[in-house]
Amino acid sequence: MTTVAPEAGRSPTPERPRRPGRRPLTQRRRESRDGLALVAPTLLVVLAVIGIPIVWTVVLAFQRVRLATLRKTGLFGELTLDNIDRVLHTPGFADTLWTTVLYSVGGTAGSIVVGLVAALAVRGPFRGRTLVRASMLLPYVAPVVAMTFVWQVMLDPQLGIVNDWGRRFLGWDAPVAFLSQESTALWTVIAFEAWRYFPFAFLFLLARLQAVPAELEEAARVDGATPTQRFRHILLPQLMPVIALLGVLRFIMTFNKFDDVYLLTGGSAGTEVVSVRVYQFLTARTDIGAAAAQAVVLAVVLLVFVAIYLRFFGAKREA
Repeated sequence: MTTVAPEAGRSPTPERPRRPGRRPLTQRRRESRDGLALVAPTLLVVLAVIGIPIVWTVVLAFQRVRLATLRKTGLFGELTLDNIDRVLHTPGFADTLWTTVLYSVGGTAGSIVVGLVAALAVRGPFRGRTLVRASMLLPYVAPVVAMTFVWQVMLDPQLGIVNDWGRRFLGWDAPVAFLSQESTALWTVIAFEAWRYFPFAFLFLLARLQAVPAELEEAARVDGATPTQRFRHILLPQLMPVIALLGVLRFIMTFNKFDDVYLLTGGSAGTEVVSVRVYQFLTARTDIGAAAAQAVVLAVVLLVFVAIYLRFFGAKREA
């Protein structure tokens, strides 16, 4: 045992022995412990709000649960695969899944294309640019109920302005029921999805365009490059990482979309997506087990699509 040299008038004080097997905390370990302590409340909230409902949904997917027997259902009840089998073999499931994929791909691609065009249009300085940029956010920030009501009125076969202009200026012989006939309902819903959510892509793409060095375009302009060539060889490579991120985010959001389709068509006329089908299983049939099973199948299909997409994009980036 070592001792500390005594000061004048004091007796020597022995040094406290260190506990065997315990190393002193380094600065990095102290920072990690403090960071974990700060993040712990947020992790607990996320676990309670997101984790527990997910686990509960998966458990319900493998049990025979109706609305009347929900209160008696526990975590460790009788598990079965009947719900999954019934969902996969119910008539119309494959068509609903294909409709969901088509709706998701079309809505995602449309919102990104419209957002890119809008970002390029308001990129340069002009009078009133701030007002124009702010007005482009209106479809995204406005309540979805209000936006779907406006579209229903516009596309109404008898009173809608679209059919009125079609008969006046385009020579339509009869009004078109955009939201109630199978040949147009799905494409109308996809168009609504692209229009409503293009501001989301617009913000991302405009921010990346503003960060592109002006010297690159100036050098290309001096070399005689056309606007199309400048976009293809200078701007587009700069935007591709952002477009890829938007593609993943918008695909996930659109694949799970329920309110837009339900408010516009109620899932009729060939617009029934999987989320609407889950809602109908839950409300019309009061079959909670089948609804939960269908939600689990939807999540698995979504994970497969996203994994394939990320794998393909990651391979291209590494090459």
